[in-house]
Amino acid sequence: MRRPTPQSSNTRPFLITRGRTRGASEAIAIETQVVSTEQGVATCRHMTFERRDVVELCREPMSVAEISARLGLHLNVALVLVSDLYSEGHVFAHLAEFDASRDVDTLRRVIRGLRAIS
Repeated sequence: MRRPTPQSSNTRPFLITRGRTRGASEAIAIETQVVSTEQGVATCRHMTFERRDVVELCREPMSVAEISARLGLHLNVALVLVSDLYSEGHVFAHLAEFDASRDVDTLRRVIRGLRAIS
């Protein structure tokens, strides 16, 4: 198994997302916990580098924000990739029941988590 590594700073975000700023599912947020599905793991070797890295990294649950930080991807790029992978059944997303992006405590926890991994 190839270990996911941070993406090159030379890769333009619009190339990874094919110019899109939104993914297939609008329900994905930065705090959403993501985990690979069996289908995703089984087919990841046929995916583009970034998509494969997300699936391999998410064999253990982690947030979109953490995926972004660990792979060195812009947060919006990670959101688009995860959203697409979710809609295709390659990852499972534990969707929040409320809008956590407006909850101050959740935002503080996300910030603390990002600081802890950097």
